[in-house]
Amino acid sequence: MKRNIPRGLSAAVLWLCLSASASAASPRPGDVPPDALGNDRAGNPVSVSQHRGKVVIVTFWASWCGPCRRELPILGHVQKTVGRDHLEVIAVNLNEPRADFAAVIRANPKLKLTYVHDKGPAAELYGVTSVPHMFIIDRDGTVAYVHRGYSPEMLEGFVQEMMSLLPPEVLSRAAG
Repeated sequence: MKRNIPRGLSAAVLWLCLSASASAASPRPGDVPPDALGNDRAGNPVSVSQHRGKVVIVTFWASWCGPCRRELPILGHVQKTVGRDHLEVIAVNLNEPRADFAAVIRANPKLKLTYVHDKGPAAELYGVTSVPHMFIIDRDGTVAYVHRGYSPEMLEGFVQEMMSLLPPEVLSRAAG
């Protein structure tokens, strides 16, 4: 007995299967993360590899996410304290209208982060399905730590993790 499957239904099932198989798993500690993150506000491509030799923090965020909005100023302070010669914080906005993305940046002019407006490809490569979602990448370009979500309690641990990846001369400079 032959069954006729409606053409639209079979196409939808095929699309779901392909989407599920194309979705990447989130990089874990020890993995080399996907390189391309999208374009910065000036339209320049941003990649993890262009910052080799630095600690790189890639954080996915959204304007409607309260924890993300609390995390960005902390990351901005860390970026300013450590300096761009040893640390690069890349804040990847997850699939929002450009106006919402721009409004957060305008409201926080003192946050000197590298901002990327992602319409979905970077998040898909990183397996990001919720925000905030942070990847701390060591100076050799491998994922050292991953954080999903945000809480004030994780802050001290995050700072310790990030500092453990910095070269000794940066730590002694910060202490002095």
